[in-house]
Amino acid sequence: MKIFSALYEWTLKWAEHKFAPRILAVLTFAESVFFPIPPDVLLAPMVLAQREKAWKFATLTTVASVLGGIVGYGLGYMMFEPWIQPLITEFGYQARFDKAMLWFSEWGVWVVFIAGFSPIPYKLFTVSAGFLHMAFLPFLLASAIGRGMRFFLVAGVIRWGGAPMEQKIRQWVDVLGWLVVSAIVIAYIATR
Repeated sequence: MKIFSALYEWTLKWAEHKFAPRILAVLTFAESVFFPIPPDVLLAPMVLAQREKAWKFATLTTVASVLGGIVGYGLGYMMFEPWIQPLITEFGYQARFDKAMLWFSEWGVWVVFIAGFSPIPYKLFTVSAGFLHMAFLPFLLASAIGRGMRFFLVAGVIRWGGAPMEQKIRQWVDVLGWLVVSAIVIAYIATR
């Protein structure tokens, strides 16, 4: 079933739209606070579509992510009890949140850097940092470096790979898509 090929083609076409950078910024901002889809899914096709703007898109993504992280930090700092805790419970994120709190106690500010760079849900760590009243400047610095490294790496790899990479992605997108879906299902079953 070639669902992902059609989705990939749609995303590439949309990545060339004049409002794509704005949508990328909004998506990235939202992902740092609450949205589940990482911005890489739009950043990569946008770089493929306009390779000469790779660094501009990476900068935009980094800035929007850090701004969203600041909002997440503020929500955790000021609104954890009335707003955030009920949402964590409602969406079944309590175990993940508890794990984030444990990581904060073990790693301190480094966990923000790791979450910013890795596929770990960054939003859990922005809210947790605020809830724990982590010093803001180290939080901001770790966020900017971690998120910047991630998005500039994605943009750089896609820019460097260019047309040959785009052809390989197009060739393997359905296999990769189903592998990701399978991995998500397996991870979900394993954590239940």
